[in-house]
Amino acid sequence: MAVPKSKTSKSRKNKRRAQHKLSSLNLSFDSQTGSYKMSHRIDENGYYKGRQVIKVKQK
Repeated sequence: MAVPKSKTSKSRKNKRRAQHKLSSLNLSFDSQTGSYKMSHRIDENGYYKGRQVIKVKQK
């Protein structure tokens, strides 16, 4: 069984844990709908990069 040779100090432990943070979402402004959407996703109307990719049924 692997056992640490010496105690991990508080500063070393906290330096390692400093990388565990949430990153912000990549939001881009959609000029067609006037709202923000996530990058590399189609919008609610079925458009991607200014052209219609899928047809969406209207409710």
